[in-house]
Amino acid sequence: MSDVRKIAVMMAIRNAANFETGQAMADILERRTLKGGDTIFREGEAGSSAYVVQAGEVIITKLIDGEEVVLGTIGVGGIFGEMALIDDLPRMATAKVKIGATIVTISKAMYQDKLKKTDPFIRALLRIMVETVRSSK
Repeated sequence: MSDVRKIAVMMAIRNAANFETGQAMADILERRTLKGGDTIFREGEAGSSAYVVQAGEVIITKLIDGEEVVLGTIGVGGIFGEMALIDDLPRMATAKVKIGATIVTISKAMYQDKLKKTDPFIRALLRIMVETVRSSK
């Protein structure tokens, strides 16, 4: 992930707090510190959150023909689990901590609140992109 994208993601997290109500970001965004090997979610589970890696690395795996295949590694500033927020379908893969990580949770309520303020064209485009990714599995 480029440095520009990492900065943009972290700025979006900082701006996600609802400053209009005076609620502090720490009260809105949940942070979890995990050990290497910890499972964040499993393939097939229902999803109600997306996550941003604040420190460490997360491995994304999928069972293919009975074997666990690594699809990728998410580093600092990377987002994962976002598709479940958009289409309410089960998780397509498993997310496990590689070397210890701190992750920030983006709740479904926060996502929906932000989405309500988004142009309908952008909402439709997001849904189309997710459908395309899911259909190419």
